[in-house]
Amino acid sequence: MKLLKEMSQKDLKIIKLIVLDVDGVLVPRGTEIQQKGNFLKIKTKKIPKKEIELIKELYANGFHININSGRGLYMLQKMFFSILPFVSLTYENGSATWIKGRVYQHTNSFAELREVEEKLRKIKSKSIKGFEPKEFIISIHCKRRIRSIEKVVAEYKQLYYLWNGEAYDIGLKSKQTKVVGLKNLIKILRIKNKNTLALGDNYNDKDMINAAGVSISADKKRLKADFFMPLSKKELPAQKLLSKILGIIK
Repeated sequence: MKLLKEMSQKDLKIIKLIVLDVDGVLVPRGTEIQQKGNFLKIKTKKIPKKEIELIKELYANGFHININSGRGLYMLQKMFFSILPFVSLTYENGSATWIKGRVYQHTNSFAELREVEEKLRKIKSKSIKGFEPKEFIISIHCKRRIRSIEKVVAEYKQLYYLWNGEAYDIGLKSKQTKVVGLKNLIKILRIKNKNTLALGDNYNDKDMINAAGVSISADKKRLKADFFMPLSKKELPAQKLLSKILGIIK
């Protein structure tokens, strides 16, 4: 892997699509969520002003910017309201993509997930913080890993669970992944994999960045890629990358 600072104009020559993960990349990791009975409280994060400026400038230079996340559409629209005219949103681990008000649904998971969700909601544990509202996948925020959740999901061979350190994402194997969302977006935009640059920082980003023409890791301990950037508390990975790209093309 090369350091991000080694990226050159040659690496960007045919790039048309820039794909960005959300948590740990565009905004800090972590979700504040609290559920009590029928009441659910979630703190919404906001994209930093510097990233807003960078995304608008890259859009003006002809790049399509895609935000690819496990989060739901409603949450992403609130988080990125200020840049919605300049981005597309691929959400719930590749289940669907929003582009300028139009939704392209990539999979239908209703029948496969309804039964398991009923079972999961019956699990009682003080470590369960709440179920994040989702249309296509199930997301359970927890203080720690919970074996009973993993045991229930394991009963269904067609399902996967991903533990990211603060929550479980549960969906259909091979049908609800970030790379599925990326491949569908590429078809919608009528471009090729080689025209794509993708940035991620967690295990569930692996297939997505591997499918891109240029891959970038914001955490080399979790992800291998063409380029990586050292972790920093002062500057988010997306800001580093977008600043670097603009510096190269100007």
